[in-house]
Amino acid sequence: MTDLQKVYVPPKRVNTDYPVIDTDPHWRRAFRYARTEDWTYGAGVSTLGPLFMLATEKYAPSFSGKGAFGPPFRLSVAVGVLAGLGLVYQRSCLRFYGWTENGREVELDMREMVEKVKKGEPLYGETTLTPYMQGIAARNSRYSALMAHVVPMANFTNHNQHGVDTAKYYQQAERELEADKTRR
Repeated sequence: MTDLQKVYVPPKRVNTDYPVIDTDPHWRRAFRYARTEDWTYGAGVSTLGPLFMLATEKYAPSFSGKGAFGPPFRLSVAVGVLAGLGLVYQRSCLRFYGWTENGREVELDMREMVEKVKKGEPLYGETTLTPYMQGIAARNSRYSALMAHVVPMANFTNHNQHGVDTAKYYQQAERELEADKTRR
């Protein structure tokens, strides 16, 4: 293989088994698209810390005095809830990235975006950021759910860089508007 045939820069798109919906979903959208099993999984993980503390207190009491168990227990509940929410977000984002089965989310996405096109709204929400700042925001939070256990970060800004071709939404809206015209 010659130097000209070697690939030095990886492809811009990650190969996935399922369609990519969004490489940087807004946190509200990720939670809105979360499935019931994601919430069940998150709730189950949320209870592990407090249940562990209750079990250890029952079988090996701390004997540190009245009221000593409450604050650490409340802290374990808070950490458990945050961990559960983080896992719900991460599981939902993996579907957006196309890394797990996402048929339901593809349909929801198409319906939501086509409705926005028909109403004349921006696809990914209103923003006051300059295009330069939108790019920075996108680069900082793209695929952030993969490292959520190290740095819990999500997309909190509206920007137009989501790693998908938005023409499909406009084409579908056009087809639907044409179908509506022919029905009348």
